[in-house]
Amino acid sequence: MPALTIKQAAFVAEYLIDLNGTQAAIRAGYSKKSADEIAAQLMARPHVKAAVDAAIAKRAEKTELDAEWVLRRLGLEADADLADLYDDANNLKPVKDWPKIWRLGLVAGVEVDELFEGYGEDRVQIGVTKKLRLSERLRRIELIGKHIRVNAFQETVNVKGLDTLADRLERAAKRAGE
Repeated sequence: MPALTIKQAAFVAEYLIDLNGTQAAIRAGYSKKSADEIAAQLMARPHVKAAVDAAIAKRAEKTELDAEWVLRRLGLEADADLADLYDDANNLKPVKDWPKIWRLGLVAGVEVDELFEGYGEDRVQIGVTKKLRLSERLRRIELIGKHIRVNAFQETVNVKGLDTLADRLERAAKRAGE
């Protein structure tokens, strides 16, 4: 297998950043105008593709992130219980008391509005509104389905009449041949 050129090695390193071949080619010094074509050509070369695959595998081994980790994490996120964020009096717990899975990205944001009445020294807090913005849990379930090839989220199109159309064409061809 041929050795990588300097530019090819740069492409492999840049590809690992975002797995975008076009951008990797540009960052590696190839022409912007033809970067998409060059990226496709590079990935079609067995020695470049093998180097990319080896670099991805090495990174996965180093970070200990693989398909099993992704599936396990998605499962934990899909099963996370919103009730874990609240105490027995239905008050939102402090973030430090949330289960780790919620702190790692399931809550996309927290908005706190303090409500006051009066002005100056007479100002008194009369309430607090806390709003949680949650990340898309349905998307996680969809990703799990795609990962394990459940095909639960594939759209299917049923076209009626094609069989009868084929039968009609066949009969017409037979009549034309008679």
